[in-house]
Amino acid sequence: MGCCTGRCSLICLCALQLVSALERQIFDFLGFQWAPILGNFLHIIVVILGLFGTIQYRPRYIMVYTVWTALWVTWNVFIICFYLEVGGLSKDTDLMTFNISVHRSWWREHGPGCVRRVLPPSAHGMMDDYTYVSVTGCIVDFQYLEVIHSAVQILLSIFFL
Repeated sequence: MGCCTGRCSLICLCALQLVSALERQIFDFLGFQWAPILGNFLHIIVVILGLFGTIQYRPRYIMVYTVWTALWVTWNVFIICFYLEVGGLSKDTDLMTFNISVHRSWWREHGPGCVRRVLPPSAHGMMDDYTYVSVTGCIVDFQYLEVIHSAVQILLSIFFL
């Protein structure tokens, strides 16, 4: 009974992925980032399916989980490239919000050590534009926090693959 089987390890790994994905989902909701919200939602559903397949001995569910894990790694590599601006991608675009809002990562204004200050808008600007928020003193820039989140997701996924 003291030895942890492969089944037990997979259950623990799925539980860690579920907790990590839920944490990430919360911060993506706070930043209104719809593309990651959708991806995280699908990931949570498939991890629950993989957890169920492991507990109930359903090989097809575990196979779906395996295929999704490969896609999840690809998505997180894209997120890392997006925030590090690799290959012509720019973190200042509205790609993560499906071009329907000007919201950015929640970590942009609320990262560790960040001091947020609202600047008065100019005569030509809109009142709700994020260009009027000044953020200084961040210990870690927001893009690196997003990269860390994606790297943790990749590490948890690679343990399975």
